Amino acid sequence: MGMTMTQKILAAHAGLEKVETGQLIEADLDLVLGNDITSPVAIKEMEKMNVEGVFDKDKIALVPDHFVPNKDIKSAEHCKCVREFAYRNEITNYFEVGEMGIEHALLPEKGLTVAGDVIIGADSHTCTYGALGAFSTGVGSTDMAAGMATGKAWFKVPGAIKFNIVGKPSEWVSGKDVILHIIGMIGVDGALYKSMEFVGEGIGNLTMDDRFTIANMAIEAGGKNGIFPVDDLAAAYMKEHSVKPYTVYEADEDAVYDEEYTIDLSTLRPTVAFPHLPENTKTIDEITEDIKIDQVVIGSCTNGRLDDLRIAAKVLAGRHVAKGIRCIIIPATQAIYMQAMEEGLLKTFIEAGAVVSTPTCGPCLGGYMGILAEGERCVSTTNRNFVGRMGHVKSEIYLASPAVAAASAVMGKISCPCRL
Repeated sequence: MGMTMTQKILAAHAGLEKVETGQLIEADLDLVLGNDITSPVAIKEMEKMNVEGVFDKDKIALVPDHFVPNKDIKSAEHCKCVREFAYRNEITNYFEVGEMGIEHALLPEKGLTVAGDVIIGADSHTCTYGALGAFSTGVGSTDMAAGMATGKAWFKVPGAIKFNIVGKPSEWVSGKDVILHIIGMIGVDGALYKSMEFVGEGIGNLTMDDRFTIANMAIEAGGKNGIFPVDDLAAAYMKEHSVKPYTVYEADEDAVYDEEYTIDLSTLRPTVAFPHLPENTKTIDEITEDIKIDQVVIGSCTNGRLDDLRIAAKVLAGRHVAKGIRCIIIPATQAIYMQAMEEGLLKTFIEAGAVVSTPTCGPCLGGYMGILAEGERCVSTTNRNFVGRMGHVKSEIYLASPAVAAASAVMGKISCPCRL
């Protein structure tokens, strides 16, 4: 009985020839990640351990991004705690204002995440790096503390679900629509503590930004991680961004999967997740009533990358945000911000009546830069639409792709570029 991609990576990092679903292992870590919300807790836990320093200053990444630039005194104190810890321990990969970015877009861009790595982060969307063929997963702050101290973490080896991706998506269908379709199909607990493994010839029709989006939202289906095979596109991305050596793992032909699904990209339509769960999906064709909105957010670790901004600009070019609609656009990193500026995307956004923010998680978690009042509705390219996620408990969030979000900003209601 063979192993899946994830199982092979975990076996190698545990020094074992073979692992099986449900087995408890201790694995070596290639990277430990924390942000301005979760790192202070981990730092305090490390202090209780009475350990001297960190296991490897080059294998820890600290990225204040949720409330940065600081929105209030409490967030400033959190960032000060992280900053002082980083300086005290000479952490190589500490990124704040000026070098900042949303962690899950920044780390691949900086070349810190590559195929075959085992990565933990005290943030649930750490699963993003599976787009490059890494095993990456979110953990609690205590596990982050243990990882920073020892360079190791305990895992229960997950089972796996295979998603066979075929076909080619039509215009305006992106990775966000793919993952929303999957979550709508299997539910928010459909992959609970399982590895979501994406295979098939259709992957070649997905950009790297599409793949980052899909892997990012594996957790929204309950997945332990999401992972893609390493093809020429992924290899080219790593060659461009990283000097780290990487290892390609492929699933055995006789690998065991708990379930298998085929996703035909050519049949997918722009998809929206209605309040208050990512599984509550409808295609744009199934939305027959006018759902008027108050705000649009385009950004986050899910959809703040360059492809996302290019798509939004394509929709907004020569058009204007509807009167009364707040449209907030947040490039995910400084480099993405710079490239968007050089391509004229920011000019397009501003001329269309949108505002452009410095990189931050901000509104995604109801932090700042776009809080919703009672009764307000927002179309957002973020990853969660739980009750109160972006502000008032009686506000509503509709998850969508950048294309749908931009079209909705123009129309003042949930819409699609095909309807403009």
